Amino acid sequence: AEGSARVLRLQAAAGGDEPGALLQAEDRLRHALTPRYRGLFQHLVRQEGGLRFLVELRADLLEALAARGAHGPHVREMNGVLKNMMSEWFSTGFLNLERVTWQSPCEILQKISDSEAVHPVRNWMDMKRRVGSYRRCYYFAHCAIPGEPLIVLHVALTDEISSNIQAIVKEAPSLEAEDLDKITTAIFYSISLTQQGLQGVELGTYLIKRVVKELQVEFPQIQVFSTLSPIPGFTKWLVALLSSQSSDLGRSSPFTDPEFQEICEITGDPAVETLKRLFTNNGWVKSERLVQVLQQPLMRLCAWYLYGEKHRGYALNPVANFHLQNGAVLWRLNWMADASPRGITASCGMMVNYRYFLEDTTANSTTYLGTKQIKASEQVLSLVSQFQQNSKL
Repeated sequence: AEGSARVLRLQAAAGGDEPGALLQAEDRLRHALTPRYRGLFQHLVRQEGGLRFLVELRADLLEALAARGAHGPHVREMNGVLKNMMSEWFSTGFLNLERVTWQSPCEILQKISDSEAVHPVRNWMDMKRRVGSYRRCYYFAHCAIPGEPLIVLHVALTDEISSNIQAIVKEAPSLEAEDLDKITTAIFYSISLTQQGLQGVELGTYLIKRVVKELQVEFPQIQVFSTLSPIPGFTKWLVALLSSQSSDLGRSSPFTDPEFQEICEITGDPAVETLKRLFTNNGWVKSERLVQVLQQPLMRLCAWYLYGEKHRGYALNPVANFHLQNGAVLWRLNWMADASPRGITASCGMMVNYRYFLEDTTANSTTYLGTKQIKASEQVLSLVSQFQQNSKL
């Protein structure tokens, strides 16, 4: 009520439709609606250690918001104000690109190891492998928080688009000098935000663009830039899809009749609950025959999940949405690309390549953001078409 009364008083003060009076009223209204803590944040960021404190404060706000219903709209508003301010404070002009090697300070290596969110680092030998030959690791640091990794990108230097993550993160480190003839492709296989308070601040896009330029200088012969990305949420979506079906898979099913018959023969039970249980506890991977039978339907379903499932018109999967916004192409699905328990649980072992054609990224990004159309390869589109033709959904 108090706010409405203030608006009415400002409107009355405008004195009719005079442009000058209206602009003055708008300015007063804008000032009245600006929360006082914004000034406090602007003061704090100029103090030593102030920016780090505000990043930690936003992490606390996000944690509070995650506890649904525990806090009111004022917390959401403060989080939004702080996020917008951080987008200005963490713009490219304030960010420094740093490369990590085995000779980097131990503290930096430890922080990067601890913050790895995509493929957890097992030990120091594993960390040495990820910053050694045929590998590159970069991070952004802010000029006001030197030596503190904010977001980290891991790159594998290969001679083809990788289709298996174990070949990247588990192969023995090479002691030989890098052979330039074997380096034609850069694979971005992990990007991790180290500061939770920076969620939603556009750092990943800037980091990929800067690293591409860095690699082009070091390796002019590299022609292919691609990711090998996880597909978080696919298994959860699949179980939810099965839950929405009737108890009789034969009547309403994402599987063809022959696939359905084989699944029934292997499991001995056509009920939805059987498949839901197998996908929930990863039991299906224990049967080699079931793995073979499920390969094609799961590939079709995953292609549709990445291409056809939407949130507000854009890709539902957050990793897909990120790379598509950057102008990448949904390039290739890879079966059993991550056979680790983590990979099986998240996406039934599948991973996806998003390919960056540098000359087309701007146009692709504009198309995706403007028309919400996804640029995809023939392999992906073929799987999507098969899903649409074969599915009884």
